[in-house]
Amino acid sequence: MVLDFEEEFMISELKRLKPKKVLVQLPEGIKTEALVIKEKIEKLGIEVVFSGETAWGGCCVAIDEAKQFKVDLIVHFGHSEFLKTKFPVLYVEIKDKLDLGPILKKSLESLKKYNKIGLSFAVQHRHDLKKIVSFYKENNMEVVLSEKSGFAFYEGQVIGCEYSGLKKIESKIEAFVIVGNRFHSIGAALAVGKPVYLLDVYNNEVSEMSSFKDKIIRERAMAIDRFKRAKTIGIITESKLGQKFGDYKKIIEKIKSNNQKVLLISMDEISPEKVMNFYNVDAFVELACPRVAIDDYPRYGKAMLTYREALVALGEKSWEELIKKGIL
Repeated sequence: MVLDFEEEFMISELKRLKPKKVLVQLPEGIKTEALVIKEKIEKLGIEVVFSGETAWGGCCVAIDEAKQFKVDLIVHFGHSEFLKTKFPVLYVEIKDKLDLGPILKKSLESLKKYNKIGLSFAVQHRHDLKKIVSFYKENNMEVVLSEKSGFAFYEGQVIGCEYSGLKKIESKIEAFVIVGNRFHSIGAALAVGKPVYLLDVYNNEVSEMSSFKDKIIRERAMAIDRFKRAKTIGIITESKLGQKFGDYKKIIEKIKSNNQKVLLISMDEISPEKVMNFYNVDAFVELACPRVAIDDYPRYGKAMLTYREALVALGEKSWEELIKKGIL
C-alpha cells in the first residue's frame, strides 16, 4: 500500500489559511506518519498538536480537543467532508496509489452476467474513477455511479453509515460494485436488495456479499428478540458532533410505555469496556454510528440495537419493513 498524503494541497491551503496552531487528526493505522507530517507543517512556522483519539471517518471531527488546545484549525486526514461545522476544518484526502488493473480484470468473471452495474468507491480510490469506469465500458458494461446523497461528498462515493446514494440508483442497475474494503461492501449489502460485489484491492479478491449479509441479518433478528425480553434498557448517545442518529426522547417514551426501565447514557465513544460497566442493564440502543451495533455485535455480550432496529423492537416499525428498506 502506497499512500499519497496530498502534501502539496495541504501546504498550499495552510499558506492560504495562515493558522498559528493546528490539531491534526489521522485515521487508525496511519498515525505512524505523525512525525513526517509534523515536520512538513512546522516548516511553515505552525505549531502542531496531534489527536490520539480514534478517527474512524469524517464524522469524527475533534472540535472539543481543538478548543481545549486553542488551535485555529483542524487538519483532518483521510476522509472527505462529512458535515459542516462552525469550527474551521481542512480535509486532506489520502490517495491510495495502487494498480487496479489486475483486480478489475479479475472481476469480469464474477460480473459477466450483468450488463448494468452501480459503482461506488471508498474516497481513497476517487482519483482512479475515470480508469475504473472506462475499463467496464470497454468491456461492454453500462456504469451508473451512486448519487451524491446524504453524507457522501462526491458522486460515486460510499461511506459506512448510510447508503441513500446507492438506494437512489438501485432500480437502474443489476448489481453493485464496491471498490474498497469489506466494511463498505457489507454496509452496502445491508442497505440494498441487489447483489453487491466487493473489489478488495488490498487482498486482490472479488467477493459477493450475500452470505455475509444473511449472517448479519440473523444476528440482528436475535438482538431484537433479546431486546424485547429485557427489563432494563440503556440508551447511549455519543458527544461527537457527527455521531447523532435518532431521537432518544421518542425511544424513552416508548420504552416507558412498555413498562421497561430506561437509563440515558452519554459517552464520547462507545466501547465494550464502557458498556460492560453497566452490567445491570439488559440491553442497549446506541444512537451513534449504526455500524457500532452491527459490526461489533459479538463484542458486547448483550443486545445492542440501532435506532431503526429499536423502532422495530418497540412496535413502531415492522421487521419486514426494515429488511425491505435495508438494515442501513
